[in-house]
Amino acid sequence: MNTLRHHLGDTSRRAWLVGLWLACAASAWGQSSYPSKPIKLVVGFPSGSSADVTARILARKLGDTLGQAVVVDNKPGASSNIATDGVVRAPADGYTLLLGSVANTINAGMGKSLPFNFATDLAPITLVSSLPNILVVHPSLGVSSVQELVALAKTKPGAIDFASSGNGTSPHLSGELFNLMAGVKLSHVPYKGSSQAMTDVLSGLVPVMFAPASTALPHIQSGALKALAVTSAQRSAIAPKLPTISESGLSGYETSVWFGVLVPQLTPRDVQDKLSQAINQSIQAPEIKQQLLSQGIDALGGTRADFAKYMAAETDKWEKLIKASGAKFD
Repeated sequence: MNTLRHHLGDTSRRAWLVGLWLACAASAWGQSSYPSKPIKLVVGFPSGSSADVTARILARKLGDTLGQAVVVDNKPGASSNIATDGVVRAPADGYTLLLGSVANTINAGMGKSLPFNFATDLAPITLVSSLPNILVVHPSLGVSSVQELVALAKTKPGAIDFASSGNGTSPHLSGELFNLMAGVKLSHVPYKGSSQAMTDVLSGLVPVMFAPASTALPHIQSGALKALAVTSAQRSAIAPKLPTISESGLSGYETSVWFGVLVPQLTPRDVQDKLSQAINQSIQAPEIKQQLLSQGIDALGGTRADFAKYMAAETDKWEKLIKASGAKFD
């Protein structure tokens, strides 16, 4: 009997050890085998947008880094809410990624009911890049600096329009923050995208826009539009001679368009870690940094924790601005 008990004990211990070994091996195998098929990077904005440009530059290099194709999937609409909802509902296996943006934190700060919670339904992986908006005016407006625009706007409250790529977008709220801090009233004219807005700014129909740098630069360089300042906290490497709005009399003014990769919240942590490492490696490659910079976009990077903290701060900032400015989105 004792021999039998001893044998059963040894057998039980051996079975437990084998089970533990198999579990560890399975975990290690799962990590080493990811990715085993193409990955989809979902973008909530149309082809040609700064989000799309960022995604396609990243996708090519990330595919090389991971050894699997990364395919960009554009799902524009509802200020990226359609794309975000689709990723939230996707399998949490690391094969569906979202290129999140400042639009997501703006949406979260609006207080509207959404089918997802951006802060809890998605896991932040890496902050990829950012670009400033550039305050541009049509030459016919007759101003050459932020100070001159503020002075003119104060004499014509509500009479000067500014265009944006839509209600609740970064260009829209850049204008609302300008109104609040300068004590002026530029009237908002929303469009269904940056290219449509830029068409009317170029014609002079709407004379002012806080335009994404990638959209504005060609028209600044051609002389079709006059650049007054960048919206970022520091001067941009793409236009180092251009002052910031903060430098130009509105101390503390800062907005930017940023992009980062997120995945469904329940994606395994080892997959999240592998993605973060691969994305950081990809965007720090000199050729990728240069490709982004040529489009007016600065490569960033960082840890998952850094990105989570940044998103929380952005959500808080936009929520406070929306309440203070009384901005309308319907």
